[in-house]
Amino acid sequence: MLEPGVLTLAATPIGNPLDASVRLMRALGEADLIAAEDTRRLARLVRDLEVETSGRILSYHEHNEAERTGVLLEALADGQRVLIVTDAGMPVVSDPGFAAVRAAAEAGFRVTVIPGPSAVLTALAASGIAPDHFTFEGFPPRREGRKATALEPLAAEQRTMVFFESPRRTAATLAAMVEAFGADRRAAVARELTKTHEEIVRGTLAELAAWAADGEVLGEVVLVVAGAEPAVATAESLVQQVLARAAAGERLKDAAKELARSHPGVGASELYDLALKQRT
Repeated sequence: MLEPGVLTLAATPIGNPLDASVRLMRALGEADLIAAEDTRRLARLVRDLEVETSGRILSYHEHNEAERTGVLLEALADGQRVLIVTDAGMPVVSDPGFAAVRAAAEAGFRVTVIPGPSAVLTALAASGIAPDHFTFEGFPPRREGRKATALEPLAAEQRTMVFFESPRRTAATLAAMVEAFGADRRAAVARELTKTHEEIVRGTLAELAAWAADGEVLGEVVLVVAGAEPAVATAESLVQQVLARAAAGERLKDAAKELARSHPGVGASELYDLALKQRT
């Protein structure tokens, strides 16, 4: 049950309306005020779910979020049950809602979440790419120059990376990723998740860029890109660290031994000998 004076964020289906939770369906029927990213999509969703809404429905999207957050706070102050939903997935995550959450929390109102479908986790789970550690990067910049600048520092990121992208820009983004991350980096393109024409295409970035360039990409797209392989340390690459520790007062042999211990494959004797030669 929704509580009076509490701001509730609810995840909506990312494609298949049957993924809607029972809690979401009940919340849609109970809410006194529903802030929706697209009121037409909300109307379609409640129709598909056969849910009747009785509360006021307010358009709440990226272009009016700052202005209408005050309306939500007023409703909370009046003890109304306020619900935020977006077109698909979880509010706040690359969707409206953050301004409301921050303002409500600062004003002392409780904020709660009805969890549910997530394009990020769905794509990650189906990608075949290591999910142990991952980072969500949202939408890359639209302009090619800014896109390249944004991707460049991610080249060394060792965690799996998840991006959202427009189908119209998918080919260009994959091509930019080839330049930034290398042609052989493993990746997956997930499109139309949970829908009738769901498709997961896996391969190297070069293969996926060629696939996207060869035809029109349709539907909502999530890109999953493997992280960079960790650099393998060598004795030569660690010499300067040994010398720096020795300059700070540590015995050269102890510094070499300690660094070798934390870098498997590097011999303490080899590291000590190299450092000794460079110091003399």
